[in-house]
Amino acid sequence: MADRLDTPAQEPAMDPAALYREDVFTDRRIGTIRQLTPVRADGAPDPARAVVFVGEANLLTTVGTLPLSFAVDARTLEEAVAKYAAAAKEAIERAVRELDELRRQATSSIVVPERGGGFGPGGLGGLGPGGLPGGGRIKLT
Repeated sequence: MADRLDTPAQEPAMDPAALYREDVFTDRRIGTIRQLTPVRADGAPDPARAVVFVGEANLLTTVGTLPLSFAVDARTLEEAVAKYAAAAKEAIERAVRELDELRRQATSSIVVPERGGGFGPGGLGGLGPGGLPGGGRIKLT
């Protein structure tokens, strides 16, 4: 820990060989497509690298809006627009699965206090050291 505090933080430096120009396209209804065009350090296009398309959408949940960002496998903007719906649907399905898994994990988390923890002398209401038999070693998560 002391070593981490004593060493200077690494400078956040951009990689001049990995620069992209970003263009944003939207229909102002459903979502956004970002076109990332590779460029050289002088700003000139870099034809040696492929253009990247990233879709963005918002998923409405009971606790608010969840922003989604996903790759759209395309070579042109026209192709990215055509493939946007399928890529967005896949991203939404993945987000829903991840939310369901987080919800499942949260509902199945049972933690038994460690030895000496809990209420009263000896743990849970005076049940002896550690409270319940087993000394609090069982943790279901």
